[in-house]
Amino acid sequence: MRLLHRYDFEFWAWPVDFRWNEGSEGYLAIHTFGRRMVYPGATSLMQMLLGNMLNQGRAQLIEQKHGYRAKLLAEDNNEIDTMFLDRRGSAGVNGKTLVICFEGNAGFYEMGSSGTAIDCGFSVLGWNHPGFAGSTGVPFPDAEQKAVDVVMQYAINKLDFSPENIVLFAWSIGGYSASWAAMSYPEVKYVILDATFDDIVPLAVKTMPQSWSPLVKSALRNYMNLNVSEQLIKYPGPVKLIRRLKDEVISALNPNSMMPVLSTNRGNFLLIQLLKYRYPMIVDNSTVPLLEQWLAASRGDQGQQFIQPEKNAMTLFLAKKYLEDFDSSHCTPLPPEYFRQPWSPGDD
Repeated sequence: MRLLHRYDFEFWAWPVDFRWNEGSEGYLAIHTFGRRMVYPGATSLMQMLLGNMLNQGRAQLIEQKHGYRAKLLAEDNNEIDTMFLDRRGSAGVNGKTLVICFEGNAGFYEMGSSGTAIDCGFSVLGWNHPGFAGSTGVPFPDAEQKAVDVVMQYAINKLDFSPENIVLFAWSIGGYSASWAAMSYPEVKYVILDATFDDIVPLAVKTMPQSWSPLVKSALRNYMNLNVSEQLIKYPGPVKLIRRLKDEVISALNPNSMMPVLSTNRGNFLLIQLLKYRYPMIVDNSTVPLLEQWLAASRGDQGQQFIQPEKNAMTLFLAKKYLEDFDSSHCTPLPPEYFRQPWSPGDD
């Protein structure tokens, strides 16, 4: 008791172990300027600038493409703005498949990636992130997931598409939402990710001053952890990754030429993580260096004949099946010819 009394008596001198505002820097950073940098499409300025274009795009989808606009209520009470184009009655076979589109951080269904799927004759369901156009809320990961879930439920239970007839097509940051949908609905037909990254943290760190790196990493990991690769590997179905060879957004820039450095494209890292998970006996520490070399090479150099053991040859075979290059920058609309069903083992 005497020892305990001394301990209690001297507690005033005990050093503070945790302060009320520890960690608040990351919270404040994300909830002020951070989320607006990650999802600029949710800002009032962006929507004011694009307002007329969004109205025109929406009108064209309804009047010319016979689209149907619907409001969905997510679990968190956010209202999600959607547009559905039903092609099941058309002559083409693609109309029986529904493509759900996942837009970028400044993309909207009114003027986004859905045009590629529409041009291919698919039935198409577009939706806007929380806080974008008619959708309410703020696009934090939890809100994104709940929005995706109600979109998927709408497609299955209201529009009457079975998961086996649903394709997930994402551009850029939409890969996060699409990979969550693929992980949560593993029966979907296939997934196409265009100009998508593996993890938002390396991208964010390179755009901010180096001294901010600890804050950026902490803020994103705690409040905006958009990790595509850890979700995508949990989807067992066919996947195609489209890499933009001149992608200035998800690649580091050469300080001399200001051109994207192909070896730094975050799509490379997404491919490596996916192949390592799916084919651990082939793509491992012994073959990843060769794969990295191949991914860093120009298109012409990729065609060279490598002399290597069978395991190395199989690694490059898989990479070529999962990855398709598009000689373009980040924001160019994807041509319809790139929208093809991904390869699956047993196809060849």
